[in-house]
Amino acid sequence: MLRLRQPVGDITQGVIWKQLLAFFFPLWLGTFFQQLYNTVDTVVVGQFVGKEALAAVGSTGVIVNLTVGIFTGLSAGAVVVIAQHFGARRPERVHRSVHTAMALAVIIGAVFMAAGFLLTPWALEAMGTTDEAMDGAVLYLRVYFLGMIPNVIYNMGTGVLRAVGDAKRPLYFLIAASVCNIILDLVLVLGFHLDVLGVAVATVCSQLLSAVLVVLSLVRAVGSPIQLSLREVRLHKRPLIDEMKLGLPTALQSVMYNASNIVIQSFINSFGTDAVAAWTAYGKMDVIFWMTITAMSQAVTTFAGQNCGAGRYDRMRRCVWVSAGMSALLAAGISGILILFARPILSIFSSDQAVLSVGVEMVRLLTPFYITYILVELLCGAIRGAGKSLVPMVISVFGVCGLRLLWLFTAARAWHTIPVVLASYPITWTVTSLALLVYYRFGHWLTPREEPAPPPAEPS
Repeated sequence: MLRLRQPVGDITQGVIWKQLLAFFFPLWLGTFFQQLYNTVDTVVVGQFVGKEALAAVGSTGVIVNLTVGIFTGLSAGAVVVIAQHFGARRPERVHRSVHTAMALAVIIGAVFMAAGFLLTPWALEAMGTTDEAMDGAVLYLRVYFLGMIPNVIYNMGTGVLRAVGDAKRPLYFLIAASVCNIILDLVLVLGFHLDVLGVAVATVCSQLLSAVLVVLSLVRAVGSPIQLSLREVRLHKRPLIDEMKLGLPTALQSVMYNASNIVIQSFINSFGTDAVAAWTAYGKMDVIFWMTITAMSQAVTTFAGQNCGAGRYDRMRRCVWVSAGMSALLAAGISGILILFARPILSIFSSDQAVLSVGVEMVRLLTPFYITYILVELLCGAIRGAGKSLVPMVISVFGVCGLRLLWLFTAARAWHTIPVVLASYPITWTVTSLALLVYYRFGHWLTPREEPAPPPAEPS
């Protein structure tokens, strides 16, 4: 019989800001190394191949983010379910939920591998990918999709670890995978001159390594409810329903976010190769903010999930405002640094002066408004951790995506300039933050649990 002792990762007690920071930093570093995959690819092709190859890899970014967002959203459902059962001291339910999540990962990965490989040319054409970038973008994406199963397994497995408060091991796995990616990039591009194919193969090999490491860590978690037995990997009805009920709205929200970004990419493509390369380079700077707010949101979701399971609703609410204060300071600091050092940072990705000029303009237009977005992630994370994901999804989809598309197909078509296109971001961030704040304050999203959690076991 599985037994659940008071674990190191238990965050239902203690000082909130200290626990958030202790959880946030490994998540932040983990997100950094995950983003390093594509960033290293971008640097290598931008510096050693040329701006056409840079535009090719950059043109794939939105589609990669779309697919990653879908299965990350689905894995978020598993994270919340496992965290709630963990906080409520239900080891048997944790065990079944883990095996359901891993079975779901294999199925999702297989579907995305087949669909992505077949639909890649159509998707790139629909985005208006430039002729110079098309061949390289198709090649990169098709190789990337061949590695989709280990990619999904890794993300689902690290979600399981985060749900029980373990943010360190996913970080170690990503460091190993990132080092592997850097070495293979240099060997395959500089040594074997495989160019775009080389960076794609390097990325897939690195993802395979991270998947193997996370599966081994779960298999070796002897005596823990998250221990993975390959023979027990199957879909259990109740955990599957719970995970999909929470994960599908989150995945749909991510799809809509990325769909609106695909439309943005198509508008950027219309300004030519320099603009596409600049947007690609800016995206690698911009990721500093996104990995910060994503890490904080993941910390809040896990914190809310465990405390909801334990019936600690007071800690859930305090967590939101503590995390908002920390995120506001981080956003202001990141904005200032990126504005001050825009050109030197962009120069890492391209030495072309036309590309740099457009990139600096993009930085100055967007980074001052990062602070308007933080409540979108934090409030969605907290409400999702309480087991409610539908209403935040609807608010986010209409606020961020619907309003953004309306802006693009009206204002951006009437005034076809880069500043008008990019203005869609701060406008929609602000509106969505305000709408979510109203729902957080007045909506009935926090309901009592059906049964109280037993008190934590005394340490032996």
